[in-house]
Amino acid sequence: MAAERERASSPPTISEVATAAGVGRATAARTLGGYGYVSPELRERVLAAAEQIGYRTNALARSMSTGVTHTLGVIVADIGNPFFAGVVRGISDTSRERGFDTIVLSTHEDLDEEIAAMNVLIDKRVDGVIVASAAVERADVAHLTAAIDHSIPVVLVDREVSHLDLDAVVIDNREAARGAVDTLIDAGHTRIGFVWGPSADERPTTRRELLAAASKNLWTDAERLRGYLDALDDAGIRFDPDLVMVGEKTESRATDEVARMLALPDRATAIFCTETDAMTGSLRAVRAAGLAYPADVSLIGFDDSSWAAVMDPPLTMIAQPMHALGAQAAATLLALIDGETTPRSRHTLETRLVSRASVAPPPVT
Repeated sequence: MAAERERASSPPTISEVATAAGVGRATAARTLGGYGYVSPELRERVLAAAEQIGYRTNALARSMSTGVTHTLGVIVADIGNPFFAGVVRGISDTSRERGFDTIVLSTHEDLDEEIAAMNVLIDKRVDGVIVASAAVERADVAHLTAAIDHSIPVVLVDREVSHLDLDAVVIDNREAARGAVDTLIDAGHTRIGFVWGPSADERPTTRRELLAAASKNLWTDAERLRGYLDALDDAGIRFDPDLVMVGEKTESRATDEVARMLALPDRATAIFCTETDAMTGSLRAVRAAGLAYPADVSLIGFDDSSWAAVMDPPLTMIAQPMHALGAQAAATLLALIDGETTPRSRHTLETRLVSRASVAPPPVT
C-alpha cells in the first residue's frame, strides 16, 4: 500500500504517457522533447495522453537534448520603474506569441548585480538576453561578451554601450531633450535648469568638463545632456554650470540641487527633468521654496505617466514608446535566435512631447 501511495504521488513519466497513448516510449519522448519526426496523428495522441495524466515536460532535460530552452533572459535597472515595467511587458507579449518564456532580473543600476544576473542567465541556458546595461567603461563589458561567447545573442534596450557592436533598440534621447528645452525657450525662458546631470564630486565649470563627466555616466544621461546643450546653443543662450545638477542620482539630491538653482540671484525659471525621480525631487523643491508651477517655474519631464496627467496643474512630459521598445527588442532577439544574419541594427523609436499646463512664460521681474 505504501508503495502504491508513493507511485500515486510521484509525477507521471514518459513511459506512462507512452502507455496511455498506445505508442512506444521513443515516440512519446520525441513528441514531448520537441525533436525528431512524429506523425501528426501520433503527436496528437501523445499530447492528449500527457494532458490527461498531468505530465509536465522536464524543460532542463529537453534543453540538454535539443540545445533550446525557449526562454529569454531580461535584465533591467529597476522593474519597479513604470518605464521598465512597460518595456518588460512589450518583451513578454512578443516572446509569448512565439512560445518563449521570459526570466526578468532587476539590478538597481548596479554593475555587480548586472554581472551576477548575466551569470544566472548563462547558467539557465537561456536562448538570448535583452539587457538595459549599466556598463560604461571598456572594462565593464566582459559579462556581455561572455554571453556571446556562450552562443547567447544579446540585444541592448533603452541604452547603448560603447566599445560593443550589439543590436540596440533605443529612442533618440538627444533629439527628445532638445525638443523639450526648445519648448521652454519658445515660452521665453533663458534660465533653464537640467536635473539628473553627471555624478561628479565637483561641479564642472566648463562645457568640456561637463561632457567629460557625463561620458562616465549612462549613455541615456549623456545624450539627454547633449540635447539640452544643443538647444541652448541653437538659441544663443550661454551655458551656466550652476543650472546643471551634479552628484548622486537620487530624488533627495535632485531636491537639493533644484532648491539651490531656485535660490540663485538670477534663479532658474524653468526646469527640465530627465527621470521620474528628478521630477518628484523638483516638485518638492519648488513647493519648499514657496513657488508654484507654471506661474513661477515651468516644468517638463521624461517618461509620461498617469500620475503626471492628474497633477494639478498636469505636467508636460516626454512620452516614451515603452511597450514598442520591448516588443522591438524581443523581435530583434528572436530573429537572431532564428539565425537571421543581418548587419548590426540600431532601431530608434520616436518619442512624443505631451503638452499640458506646466509650461508658461517666465515671471515678470
